[in-house]
Amino acid sequence: MAIIIGGKAPEFSLSCDDGSVVELSSFRGRQVILYFYPKDDTPGCTTQACGFRDAKPQLAAADAVVLGVSPDGVASHAKFKLEQKLNFNLLCDLDHAVAEKYGVWGEKSMYGKKYMGITRSHFVIDAAGNIADMQVGVKPEASVEMAIASVSA
Repeated sequence: MAIIIGGKAPEFSLSCDDGSVVELSSFRGRQVILYFYPKDDTPGCTTQACGFRDAKPQLAAADAVVLGVSPDGVASHAKFKLEQKLNFNLLCDLDHAVAEKYGVWGEKSMYGKKYMGITRSHFVIDAAGNIADMQVGVKPEASVEMAIASVSA
């Protein structure tokens, strides 16, 4: 199933940084910025996460919630959230099943080495649970700016 603007956002249920379980459907009635990032505590991922953290006033004004997703586990997410003083949930997609549903898990290359991983992306999901905007393969700073513009429109 391809992700398209206006189409239903794929549902999911994932473990959160605090050990609880978060379901996308529990945010109906609010806008959601669902962003996928490769790894906790790396430069680009920290830039992106802190950008969303610092945008809390704009996001609150738009009644939008942020959910970060990576293949890291609960302990890694909890540490990253504490160190960076993040004010939103980080979700654990250990088997990358949700990243696959959203089409952001695939082959990557670094220094000539090929490996599988997450493509940095974000999806803005409207209050009815539909995809309002999506950016795949986006730079950390641009992701934050574009997502905020989308929820504020």
